[in-house]
Amino acid sequence: MDQQQMEQLMAQAPELAITYGTKLLLAVVIFIIGRWAAGLLANLSRKLMNKRKLDSTVVGFIGNIVYALVLVVTLIAVLGQLGVQTASLVAVVGAAGLAVGLALQGSLSNFASGVLLVAFRPARAGDYIEAAGVAGTVEEINIFSTTLVTPDNKRITCPNSAIMNGVIVNYSAKDTRRVDLTIGVSYDSDLATVKEVLAKVVAANELVLKDPEVTIEVGALGASSVDFVVRPWCRSGDYWTVFFGLQAAIKLELDKAGIVIPYPQMDLHVQQLPKQD
Repeated sequence: MDQQQMEQLMAQAPELAITYGTKLLLAVVIFIIGRWAAGLLANLSRKLMNKRKLDSTVVGFIGNIVYALVLVVTLIAVLGQLGVQTASLVAVVGAAGLAVGLALQGSLSNFASGVLLVAFRPARAGDYIEAAGVAGTVEEINIFSTTLVTPDNKRITCPNSAIMNGVIVNYSAKDTRRVDLTIGVSYDSDLATVKEVLAKVVAANELVLKDPEVTIEVGALGASSVDFVVRPWCRSGDYWTVFFGLQAAIKLELDKAGIVIPYPQMDLHVQQLPKQD
């Protein structure tokens, strides 16, 4: 570098210092503001989700995602302010995000379903539900899966997407449940007497609610029996106690009254063909 070029550079130095110094200063300011905005938005999202009483794991996870996304946008803006071509960088980030999204498609679906489960609460921890082809008590709803405990104490882990994409039957959602029983008696039985015995048994059970009123009617004329439907109501927590207790008590009372509970039977007619000469 000769003396003339050196003099030109020295002459331009103040202008270059002002130009690049201003850019560097603006880049620092953008970074500081972006970082502050990332923290603010993350905290705001956490507060909103906490007001909705979402699961703490989901709240923390989404808050971190919001912070990271805002920070990435801030860094791209900082590089652009410094004169770095960010178009290719944005394309690379977008392509990487697409690749990660495709690779984690199943996990992202489970995550989204987990957020919906926590947000809309079709089931809560402690509820007995039937979903995804299994039934059990909800033990825990995680980000990607839900844990159920079956009545025989088996622990089942179901993907959240399998639960949200199907029908969810929540047996604990209401305080009361109806117990549906079908009692078959012989065609020779007196229907009024049968109805009286059934009503007596139901009334004697202390766990059966008085309101709504129990339904006891002839439900069907079966192939081997007259089928009565017995539909009392009880507290949801007493369902199985009432279900098993009523069946045992009904059998005993029908026996005392001499009313037969038939079993499937078939009448066989034998026809003897004439002998041929």
